[in-house]
Amino acid sequence: QVQLVESGGGLVQAGDSLRLSCAASVRTFSGYAVAWFRQAPGKEREFVAAISWSSGSTDYADAMKGRFSISRDNAKNTVYLQMNSLKPEDTAVYYCAARYGSTWNRPLAEYRYWGQGTQVTVSS
Repeated sequence: QVQLVESGGGLVQAGDSLRLSCAASVRTFSGYAVAWFRQAPGKEREFVAAISWSSGSTDYADAMKGRFSISRDNAKNTVYLQMNSLKPEDTAVYYCAARYGSTWNRPLAEYRYWGQGTQVTVSS
């Protein structure tokens, strides 16, 4: 069983930056690909970014390319999402998710383990 705990959310102004963290309680986190998703009020949960177990491969939704960066530190069992140039439309609850395996995927159904989410609010 893998437990994921997100942190780092908060209220910021447009143009600011935030770094989210996803800490995993698992013996060997390096065996898992990890993704970030987000869900705004009244909208479906959507893919944000993903990273392979080795950090050798990453993927970003088009709206996040150039602004968001995903990384991981397997020694700390933690994945990060650096978010720069935040916009009001980035306001959402951000979730991290993990799947056992070396490579990432975009569909939500591919991820078995989910965190409880962390709120990010960007004011204009």
